[in-house]
Amino acid sequence: MRKIKSAGLVILAFFCASLWAPQYAFSSDNIKWHSYKEGMESGKKNQKKVFLYFYSDSCGYCEEMEKVTFKDISVIDILGKNFISVKVNADKERKAVSSYNIRGLPSNWFIRENGETISNLPGYIPPDMLFFVLKYIYTDSYKSMSFKTYVNDHISSGKKLLY
Repeated sequence: MRKIKSAGLVILAFFCASLWAPQYAFSSDNIKWHSYKEGMESGKKNQKKVFLYFYSDSCGYCEEMEKVTFKDISVIDILGKNFISVKVNADKERKAVSSYNIRGLPSNWFIRENGETISNLPGYIPPDMLFFVLKYIYTDSYKSMSFKTYVNDHISSGKKLLY
């Protein structure tokens, strides 16, 4: 009888853990942010492009990007699969801010695997627009056409702008 109670408790514990774990331990509903140094090194080491996001705690548009853009599942997914995401607090990391000549926040940068700048996009970016820009960057379409041409090609061909 004692073995049955022990087995029942173990099964109950695993059941409770399985209810809790998917919500917390295995959640992919957030972007995995890296520090500046770690993220830039990881991009080079893993040969992945870097999405570099400069923000400030006192910036209203930065707060909006945190609450809206960076909570969008499409943005989370494309960043997680195709980029190293780097988040830089402009108030604390003055050297990085100076390196990129940041004049306003938020400031969003797209960096090649070798650390060279592809482009930047200042200001608030809504989720659907950021997703489309990220897709343009990670598919290397920026190497062969302008963003305007990329958008026009997708619209005229009837291709979906999302995945």
